Amino acid sequence: MEAAWFAVIGFMLVIYVVLDGFDFGAGILHLLIAKTDEERRTVLAAIGPFWDGNEVWLVAAGGVLVFAFPRVYSAAFSGFYLPLTMVLWLLILRGLSIELRSHQDNPLWRNFWDVSFALASAIIAAVLGASLGNLIRGVPLDRSGYFRAVLFTNFRTRPDPGVLDWYTILIGLFAVAVLAGHGAVYLWWKASGAVADRAERLAKGLWVGIVVALLPVTWATDFVQPTLFERFLGRPWSWPFLLLALSGAAAVFFSLGRRRDLDAFLGSSAFIFGMLGITAAEMFPTILPSTIDAAYSLTAWNAASGSHGLRIGFAWWVPAIVLAIAYFAYLFRLFRGKASVRSANGRY
Repeated sequence: MEAAWFAVIGFMLVIYVVLDGFDFGAGILHLLIAKTDEERRTVLAAIGPFWDGNEVWLVAAGGVLVFAFPRVYSAAFSGFYLPLTMVLWLLILRGLSIELRSHQDNPLWRNFWDVSFALASAIIAAVLGASLGNLIRGVPLDRSGYFRAVLFTNFRTRPDPGVLDWYTILIGLFAVAVLAGHGAVYLWWKASGAVADRAERLAKGLWVGIVVALLPVTWATDFVQPTLFERFLGRPWSWPFLLLALSGAAAVFFSLGRRRDLDAFLGSSAFIFGMLGITAAEMFPTILPSTIDAAYSLTAWNAASGSHGLRIGFAWWVPAIVLAIAYFAYLFRLFRGKASVRSANGRY
């Protein structure tokens, strides 16, 4: 059951990144894609029915982590207290920016919230990317099973790294680029008029940059955590994730050439799913690696709850996740088609 719950948490986090990722991407590109007030309201109308529901996946994944791997939750949330607090406040700021910008018909008021929305989206994408970099690189877990991570030390990855070093910053910037590309193809699909045209043009440049950036990111990951690539060669069952990522990237470029907006978005989603999936597959069973001693790492085996509770929890999780997936399928069907300011009923 420990392996099953490792897969469950990985699946929920990947779905969160795919779904809330296009929200972040729309925010990152908000000021570049939308020039007028109507265009900015169109961007918000495109993500409006989905953004708050998408964030529930993060909350749910956190709840599952508490249930299945309480030692990981207690160590990570105490060690990463500052970054997680930053994530919380940035999520709040994004929500306020979306909900409050149209409460006053004043250009200064709306510009303030538009800039806040763009900055919060970009910073949170970078913070989440840096968090992934920390999970790959490892944290200074000691014998007690806890660690204290300051924001930065000397920007080196060993032996006592901070939350930010050259590697985690690189992953953070790569995450911003990937989510911006994801948001661009989403807005091309869901928006209309000048917003969709600009999104299409930006998507082409962004995805070229993403593919080019894969080379230094892959090299840096091999340098920081070579065991991931050693495990890859010995785990053929994880290779379909790589195939999914490569196929997704190819689908994006093919769809951009053929002007198929929905196919481009699905390809982008497949790329993100595959990249995160193969990362999780090669990290298994390690959840929180230790940079001090591998024996101190928290894994699916030594950090899990009791097997009886895990079995009962899994029996409840299955129908719950089916309902969640059905709800989101219904939501996307309900709001299918191009978004517009008129379809938002003046909310944004």
